[in-house]
Amino acid sequence: MVWVLEGSSLIAVPSSSNVKPVVISSLPCTDANVPVEGKGSLIYLGIMDIDLCLFCAEIEGQPTLQLKDKKIMDLYRENEAQLPFLFLHSIEGSTSTFQSVAYPSWFIATSSEAGQPVILTKERGKTYNTNFFFSSWTGFQ
Repeated sequence: MVWVLEGSSLIAVPSSSNVKPVVISSLPCTDANVPVEGKGSLIYLGIMDIDLCLFCAEIEGQPTLQLKDKKIMDLYRENEAQLPFLFLHSIEGSTSTFQSVAYPSWFIATSSEAGQPVILTKERGKTYNTNFFFSSWTGFQ
């Protein structure tokens, strides 16, 4: 599965030659005073070449993953961590997990069913996939 932008939502769809997936960019949080549960790197996540960042907010009592109009470089330059935009990136074997810092124990997740939105879940290893292949690259194209 790959992620595509559909309106203002990220959707997980099967990879194919006629699907153009979004590229997720990440930048570290430079605020060393952020309390975290677990080990990993504190990062911001955005969509490459579009001023949209992944953001966690509570909607109807439930932590929800959203996209917000924000430049990832603006988050990076902030002296103080912007917790709703911040994720704890942990490596598990050859995959990565992304836990919300604003909502500890809530992870970015996708359904095994195609065409479903990328969400936050507390249920790891059950209905939703919370482990992703995430590779970094250096340089610009």
